[in-house]
Amino acid sequence: MIGILGGTFDPIHYGHLRTALDVQQALALSEIRLIPLSDPPHRAAPSRTPEQRLALLQTAVADEPRLVIDTRELLRGGKSYTVETLLSIKAEQPDETICLILGSDAFNSFHRWHKPEQILELTHLIVMQRPGEADPTHHHERITHQTADLQSQAAGLILPLAVTQLEISATHIRKLLSEGKSPRYLLPDAVLKQITEEKLYHSS
Repeated sequence: MIGILGGTFDPIHYGHLRTALDVQQALALSEIRLIPLSDPPHRAAPSRTPEQRLALLQTAVADEPRLVIDTRELLRGGKSYTVETLLSIKAEQPDETICLILGSDAFNSFHRWHKPEQILELTHLIVMQRPGEADPTHHHERITHQTADLQSQAAGLILPLAVTQLEISATHIRKLLSEGKSPRYLLPDAVLKQITEEKLYHSS
């Protein structure tokens, strides 16, 4: 099984990295693919170019083989629809079981995504939760708490999974940098060094 975690990664930070590793270890996934979005349909466009965000992501995971960068959405361009990405991966690896990783807030609006039912035909969903958070209230007939179930069925299950809760946001990091303040300890030092040297988020 492989995990898929999409995001603008604008910039990548420990909130992305730690939770991805939590999921990988909890499910013994062969890898987690981090997929930087080109143009997310449900949120504002990223503040930095695909090339800049990708370079920071490469720096962040350079020494972590369990986290692998997949650039297919950047190469495809246009709106980043999850169903198209899953179809692309399935075309390449038809026998692979895919686990799409998303936060509980994102799952609450899952029914408004592009072709949500087709997504569930292609992948399991891993809903990352705060420790002690209640199960999702919709699609409850698909919910399981047994990780082994994901291996016995090709797709369509929803697994709520408690992960390390780090209240870190890329928006806050960008705000700190624009104000000339340090976001150290919110993201890897090597990423911060690269941001600082290239003045990626600093105010003019």
